[in-house]
Amino acid sequence: MQYRLLPASDLRVSSLCLGTMTFGEQNSEAEAHAQLDRAVASGINFIDTAEMYPVPAKAETQGRTEMLVGSWLAKQARDQLVLATKVSGPQRGMPWMRGGPQFTAEQIVAACDASLQRLRTDYIDLYQLHWPARHVPMFGDTYFDPAKEPDVVPSVYEQLEALEPLVRSGKVRYVGLSNETPWGVMEFLRLAREHDLPRPVTIQNVFNLLNRGFEHGLTEVCHREQVALMAYSPLAFGLLSAKYQDDAAADGRMTRFPQFGVRYRKPYVETAIAAYAALAREHGLTPAQLALAWVQRRWYVASTIIGATTLAQLEENIGSSDIVLSEALQQGIEAIHARCPNPAL
Repeated sequence: MQYRLLPASDLRVSSLCLGTMTFGEQNSEAEAHAQLDRAVASGINFIDTAEMYPVPAKAETQGRTEMLVGSWLAKQARDQLVLATKVSGPQRGMPWMRGGPQFTAEQIVAACDASLQRLRTDYIDLYQLHWPARHVPMFGDTYFDPAKEPDVVPSVYEQLEALEPLVRSGKVRYVGLSNETPWGVMEFLRLAREHDLPRPVTIQNVFNLLNRGFEHGLTEVCHREQVALMAYSPLAFGLLSAKYQDDAAADGRMTRFPQFGVRYRKPYVETAIAAYAALAREHGLTPAQLALAWVQRRWYVASTIIGATTLAQLEENIGSSDIVLSEALQQGIEAIHARCPNPAL
């Protein structure tokens, strides 16, 4: 396992991060703890969760993932782990959270305190804004549309100001962004610099063979400004494992919660998946190994968030960290991308 020091921080994280969004819905507490134990045994020290998990978001399960992580974390050496969680913002509904989540100072503090209680810890290493409060294209949307801007949007300054007392008190060590745009990253950094407010050190955005949108602007911004990418959905909801092409009824999020995968039901997605799967098998790899190894070896990816519902899946995902992609294989990937660029963007 490789480890990287995240720029502008003292967080040393594994190149793989264990995502937990299935804990409490697709995975029981015992299964969640088994995954966490296996991940740590493999060298993973980075765990990512969120107050809204598990998915799909429901009133009756909200916060359960953090509770399951917390019941495990209470028995661990806390200082050996890097724990990340996220606060939900507006625009996604969920009235069962604080009457509808908002990025106000009061709500951000209340959300952090609730996460700390569920996680059974005194501090969060990385506290992330789950998505922008303003309108941006995400979760399957492609284009920015100012007509979709909400009537009231807390300013970036107000959001940073709300995070500042959490950092000052020690409840939060560092802050991060998620599902952000180049403008958003630059605005957060500008205001943090000008007003001596917490500086975002990470961005957690979707990045996989079907959606390489991060490369269009954010790569340069994050490189020049020293913001680390935590790549999520590297297997595109399991689609890049090709399991649904091999068996349309395969168990997973796309079959259990079909509405949740609309972002990947676009023209040419299936064509691209089939091409990447065939390329992987030609080189003696599984489709999942190819997809995960490719993400991990992009120079701008600090850590790749993996998730699984079984230990067998987790083992395969962890094993991808040892795979070396040949020059011929990388050329094959780029050839498919040139024929079918970003079909899920």
